[in-house]
Amino acid sequence: MVDETQDENIETEVEAFDPPEIDSKYRMIILAAQRSKQLQRGADARVDVDRRKVKPTRIAMREIGDRKVNFKFTDQEEESTAAE
Repeated sequence: MVDETQDENIETEVEAFDPPEIDSKYRMIILAAQRSKQLQRGADARVDVDRRKVKPTRIAMREIGDRKVNFKFTDQEEESTAAE
C-alpha cells in the first residue's frame, strides 16, 4: 500500500527560462557548441525531436532559438562590476 501523504510532500521544481538576448552570431555559435556537448554527454533535449535523426548541434540551435536554455554572459557581469 502506498502512503498518500508521502506523495503530497513531493514538490516538483519548475525551471524558469529567462535568458538574455544574444547580441552576436559568435556568442550564438559558442553557446550552441557548449549545449551540443551537453547533449552528446546525455543531457535531455528540451525540444521535441527524434534524437536519432537530428544532430546535437541542430537540437542546440533549436533550443536556443526557442529560448529554452538558461545562460548568462560573464563578460558583461565583469563590466558592470568594474563600473560600480
